[in-house]
Amino acid sequence: MTGDLQGRAVVIVGGTSGIGLAAARQAKAAGASVIVVGFDPAGAERVATEHGFAGWRGADVRKPDTITAALADIPHVDHLVLLAGTFVAGKVLEADIDHLRRAFEERIWAAINTLRTLGERLAPNGSVTFISGALADRPTAQGTAVLAAASAAMEALARGLALELAPRRVNTLSPGTTDTPLLARTLGANRDGYVASLAERLPLRRLGTAEEAGSAVVFLMTNGFMNGETLHVDGGSRLV
Repeated sequence: MTGDLQGRAVVIVGGTSGIGLAAARQAKAAGASVIVVGFDPAGAERVATEHGFAGWRGADVRKPDTITAALADIPHVDHLVLLAGTFVAGKVLEADIDHLRRAFEERIWAAINTLRTLGERLAPNGSVTFISGALADRPTAQGTAVLAAASAAMEALARGLALELAPRRVNTLSPGTTDTPLLARTLGANRDGYVASLAERLPLRRLGTAEEAGSAVVFLMTNGFMNGETLHVDGGSRLV
């Protein structure tokens, strides 16, 4: 376990599964009071109850009013983590524009709306953690250009906000392909074949785990000198 979060108030948007849930569990184990925010209110309540989190909220991060409602009664946040976002794939010349817009709505605009909603309730000595991903550095030809752009934009936004929101710290987690429920939903029946093929090409011969990425989130929360940085947790996938 990295760091000590004793008595700290942590809000994790996208904290009901995958990397977000792993980070929430580890933050709680380090002493934090954790509230998870998920798209499905019933699912968020179930997860929060099962893991003994301090609370839960439901919100569609593409809709500012639901973000406002979800955070309205939270008086103070020490660490804000924004991990929500679906896998938005589609070629620029072919895909529906509204579908492609989701990549930025779920990331850039969701982050901005969440920060504006919290305002001064985000502690001056607190932190914000975004998520980008390996596509920010290595987009593919399979319709990931817009998602890659949105991921890279999150890293740029974090650098700018590290100055704008100072002394609050703002960083970005950039995970490689991670074995999470989102991966399974995205690939469906093709998951096992894709994972086996990808693992053969990776230096560590395996995908990352949600727990490994989650511990990196906790590190970004607790290391007081990490600021304006992108932390790559990708097993060396950018090298091959």
